[in-house]
Amino acid sequence: MRHYPSDITRKQFNKIAPFLEGARKKTRPRTYDLYDVFNGVLYIVRTGCQWRMVPKDYPPWKSLHAYFRIWSEIPQGQKESILALVLKKIGRGASYRRWQETQDFVRHH
Repeated sequence: MRHYPSDITRKQFNKIAPFLEGARKKTRPRTYDLYDVFNGVLYIVRTGCQWRMVPKDYPPWKSLHAYFRIWSEIPQGQKESILALVLKKIGRGASYRRWQETQDFVRHH
C-alpha cells in the first residue's frame, strides 16, 4: 500500500486501537485491517475529499464511511465521539474540527 502524508504509524495506531476496536459490535470478522481503515478516514478528514474519491490504496469508501459513522457517534453519557478522542490522542484533533466545520457549512448552505 502506498503511504500518504495523512497516515499515522503502526506505533501511533497501537496506542488508539483499543478505542477503535471497542466501538464496533462484533457481528463478523473484519474484512479489512483496521489500521488501513483508520488511515483512510484520516485521509478524508485531512484532505476534505469526497468519500467516493478516496484513493484505491485504502479499503472501499463504503467501508471507510461505515466505520466513520460508528466512530463518530457520541456514546451516551460522553461529551465526544471515539473518533474525536483518538484524533486528540495522536495530535490530529484540529484537523478533525476544521473538517467538521466545513461539513456543517456545506450542509447548511
